[in-house]
Amino acid sequence: MSLTGVIPPVCTPLTPDYEVDTASLVRLVDHLLTGGVNALFVLGSSSEVAYLTDAQRRTVLDTVVGHVAGQVPVLAGVIDMTTPRVLQHARVAVEAGASGLVATAPFYTRTHPDEIRTHFRTIAERGGLPLYAYDLPIAVHTKLSAPMLLELAAEGALAGVKDSSGDDGGLREVILGREAPFSVLTGSEVTVDSALWMGADGVVPGLGNVDPHGYVELYRCAARGDWQAARTEQERLVRLFEIVKVGGGRMGGSSSGLGAFKAALHLRGIIDCPITALPQTPLNDDEVGQIGKHLATAGLL
Repeated sequence: MSLTGVIPPVCTPLTPDYEVDTASLVRLVDHLLTGGVNALFVLGSSSEVAYLTDAQRRTVLDTVVGHVAGQVPVLAGVIDMTTPRVLQHARVAVEAGASGLVATAPFYTRTHPDEIRTHFRTIAERGGLPLYAYDLPIAVHTKLSAPMLLELAAEGALAGVKDSSGDDGGLREVILGREAPFSVLTGSEVTVDSALWMGADGVVPGLGNVDPHGYVELYRCAARGDWQAARTEQERLVRLFEIVKVGGGRMGGSSSGLGAFKAALHLRGIIDCPITALPQTPLNDDEVGQIGKHLATAGLL
């Protein structure tokens, strides 16, 4: 399954008592589909997957896959520490009707590259769906090297990669070295135009929850070779991405970033409650007000 275009990692709206808000989740999915996105990625970092119980993960999968009803592919994050746990999530994703799986390298345990290869090969063999690697060294403390990705791609173990490593040189090495069909997707919100210019197939932007139309327009400009228009739209989105910094140094990066996305979605009337999962620190009223100003500047309020 070759993926291209804009594939937002869907936020998970929560109720004030920290349950999945399925009504808001459906509105968010409709907002993304109306924005023209090409696929959806649930249960990733922007979905707060690390904070969700297994039951909540299943609720998200059933809600999104059921509502999308085949309009676009739905990728399911099966992110967990070790291969047996990932395979449990994969079985649930298959039962829910997901189109593909997304997995990181193992984490918490100290691993060797050969063990990481075994991890992906085992998921590919037993998972039952196309597998996409999620290169996220800031969270799992392992960088997936270009040679490893290209090797697994050539074997058919991987259908693609979401590169959130920030290593543009490594990204280019994968793009230049691939031979078999293999989707290369950037996870950066702020260098999408340059990644597409290098030959990347698409983007998985957390900020795409807030402004899917903007990323779709950027992708379309690049697809028709209008790089100046793509740059102009990218620079508007770079300025909008400043919302992730409003939490400053008083909270973790996830609290600030995910809180900003949810506050923006709440201000735009898409989700009912901007709360983030425990133990993340919530944004205060002043910070939410700053996000509102960024949205107004970007033409989104």
